Amino acid sequence: MNRFAALACSLSLTCLAGPAAAAVDVDLALVLAVDVSRSMDDDEQKLQRGGYVAAFRHPDVIEAIRTGIVGRIAVSYMEWSDVLHQRVLVPWTMIGNRSEAEAFAALLEQAPITRETTTSISSGLEAAARLFATSDARAIRRAIDVSGDGPNNDGSPVAAMRDAVVAQGIVINGLPILLKTGGIYNLLNIPNLDLYYRDCVIGGPGAFMVTIDNAIAFEEAIRRKLVLEISILVPRLMPAAEVVRPAAEVDCLIGEKKRQQWITPTTP
Repeated sequence: MNRFAALACSLSLTCLAGPAAAAVDVDLALVLAVDVSRSMDDDEQKLQRGGYVAAFRHPDVIEAIRTGIVGRIAVSYMEWSDVLHQRVLVPWTMIGNRSEAEAFAALLEQAPITRETTTSISSGLEAAARLFATSDARAIRRAIDVSGDGPNNDGSPVAAMRDAVVAQGIVINGLPILLKTGGIYNLLNIPNLDLYYRDCVIGGPGAFMVTIDNAIAFEEAIRRKLVLEISILVPRLMPAAEVVRPAAEVDCLIGEKKRQQWITPTTP
C-alpha cells in the first residue's frame, strides 16, 4: 500500500479493521462527484481541486458542520468521466471538527490530478448513488454534489438517471462550470450549461446549484455551495411521484446529439 493509499485508509470509514463497524450518526452523507473529462483542462482541474481543498479548511465550512443536529458529516470524493471511469479518490471520511476537516483537505491535496475522455454525468450519478451503500454512516440526509463543464454525451440519458437517483431519497445538487469554451475538447459543450443542470441534472427536495463563471470566484463558490449543503434544513420527504417538475427549457439530450454530429458530420 503506497503512502497516499495508507493515509486514505487511515481516515476512511471503510478501512476499519476487525468486525464491521457500528453505524455512526451524521447530519449529511455527501458524495463530491467531480468531472475529470478531457474538456476540463489543467487550469480548471487545479481550480476545482484547490477549491474543495480550501473549502474544507475554511472556518465557515467547519462551523456549518459543527452546528448541525449531530455535528458531524460523512464525505467521499469521487472523480468521473466516461462510462467506464468513476474513481473514488478519497473514501468515506468522518468530519466533525477542524482537525478532521484539515486531514480530509490534506489527503485531497496530495491526490494526483487526472484527465479522462468523454462526459457521462449519468454514469457518474449512478456510481455516486451506489457509494452510499458502502458507508457506515447513518445519515439524516444524503446528497450528491456533481460538478462539470459540459452536458452528458456518453452513457444513458441523464434525466432518467437523475430521476432514478432521486427516487432513492438522494438529493442531487449541481456546480456547473462556465469558464472556457475554446479548444477541440469543448466543441461538445453548450453556452447555457446552467439551464441544462437546472432542467436535466439536479433533483430532489431542496436541490440547488451554484454556477461558476469566474475563475477568481471559483473557491468562494465551492465554499458557499458546501455551506448551503451542510446547513440546509431537513426537507420533508417527498415520494418521487409527487415531485412536480416544470417543463424543461433545455433539450436534455443535447450533449448526445452534439457528439453524434461531431462523429458523423453532415455532408453538404
